[in-house]
Amino acid sequence: MEQKGSVSSPQDVPVPPSSLGSSSGLQYGALTNSVSSLAPLAADKPVISQRRAYVAIAVLCYVNLLNYMERYTIAGVLSELQKFFDISDSTAGLLQTVFICSFLLLAPLFGYLGDRYNRKHIMLCGLSVWLLTAAGSSFVSKSQFWLLLLLRALVGVGEASYSTVAPTIIGDLFSGGRRSVMICIFYIFIPVGSGLGYITGAGSASLTGDWRWALRITPIMGVVGLILMVFLCPNPPRGAAETHGDGVTAHSSYKEDVKYLLKNKSYVWSSLGVTALAFLTGALAFWMPTFLARAHITQGLRPPCTGETCNSTDSFIFGAVTVVTGILGGALGTTLSRYFRDKVTHADPLICAVGMLGSVPCLFITIFVASSSIPATYVFIFFGELLLSLNWAVLADILLYVVVPTRRATAEALQITFGHLLGDAGSPYLLGVISDAIRSSNPKTHDWNFRSLMYSLLLCPFVGILGGVFFLITTMYINKDRKAVQQLVEEDLHPRQGPTPDSSMELSNKRTV
Repeated sequence: MEQKGSVSSPQDVPVPPSSLGSSSGLQYGALTNSVSSLAPLAADKPVISQRRAYVAIAVLCYVNLLNYMERYTIAGVLSELQKFFDISDSTAGLLQTVFICSFLLLAPLFGYLGDRYNRKHIMLCGLSVWLLTAAGSSFVSKSQFWLLLLLRALVGVGEASYSTVAPTIIGDLFSGGRRSVMICIFYIFIPVGSGLGYITGAGSASLTGDWRWALRITPIMGVVGLILMVFLCPNPPRGAAETHGDGVTAHSSYKEDVKYLLKNKSYVWSSLGVTALAFLTGALAFWMPTFLARAHITQGLRPPCTGETCNSTDSFIFGAVTVVTGILGGALGTTLSRYFRDKVTHADPLICAVGMLGSVPCLFITIFVASSSIPATYVFIFFGELLLSLNWAVLADILLYVVVPTRRATAEALQITFGHLLGDAGSPYLLGVISDAIRSSNPKTHDWNFRSLMYSLLLCPFVGILGGVFFLITTMYINKDRKAVQQLVEEDLHPRQGPTPDSSMELSNKRTV
């Protein structure tokens, strides 16, 4: 790579460890560029070998898969669980709400720790708590539903530690287009894990005749993940990918980190979009298998559930659809992002907006056609989930390139906290409350049992429209905020001898390959 201008090459001047402290004179939010320009030069030797980095990605993806499998195994056996504990829709929705609440309350703490301490140790401690509490929840007796709620809340401890820290490690192992691909692979395991959660949950209950085994599969697999992480997952220097292995250091308080993020408009508006997406996907993931089961009963295709183990067909099919759409949607979203990024500088949030707004008509049709045609319902579920799955990897990439390396864990944590607090922490419970309120007018008919849940699901498409608007607003700021991060990192690599921030950016934009 040849550089033009007064900026020296890394081969000419030794690169000291960088500092991205809060005292930097840069104003965040100027100019445009692609994250691909942050890729290290070919002559630079990475601090962690490429082979070890790929092994680490495999381990992180495996644990991410288990996290989301565990999160949705309960949804796969929800009918059996409701019958066992004799609980209403709103009370059943609390199982997901308490889990998400603990998850979001602890995420800022792990974000703070993740920007300052050994991230591998943080993940290992959190995952150990997750394994113990997830396994323990399968031994709760019929009279101890409160204990199941408590254990589900503690499961959120482990997931909070992992979800806030793991993406930042990927961001420090790879950069540019390769990082986009790795982030895509990592986030594909969100819908894949969710889908497998329905399948393994329903399958375990069907094979054993006991829904409790659905909660024991992922902890058993999690022990393997914990061992692999101990031996195969590194803790790379923060910002290593952008600084050719040296890493960056920061000397800022948590308050300064938060103030920086609140001034980052791309981060704020995309986080609002993530919140709408979390509300929508959380509600659908929790209630859709139950909604489909009630649709079968309403059409007379299946008798009502009377035993402890109910028909699991809908959980299997919905899980399979979620897996397929997750893989296709994640790959398609990343492919579109990489193709259009150099042609349309605000392509990433635009892809997210298209995904959200495009899913709205599919959701409306899904909700209303379920009472007459189950096959048609699954067709529109497929397209709706495919469009929503465009977003996950793209959104993660947006965060990594609009936030400086030393504040990424905090950014992940606050996005998780805010997104879950107003998103899927309350959406399953809220829809359950609405369903119970509607059903109370005629509680004894199976048809009204179905329709009450159908009417409550109508809230989801309107939230989808709101999320699409948030992503459209993000397109107005994404170029400036992305360029600000690239400018800050490059100026720390090549300290200025006098040029102003604007003139130094002119020099950095004159690079040719």
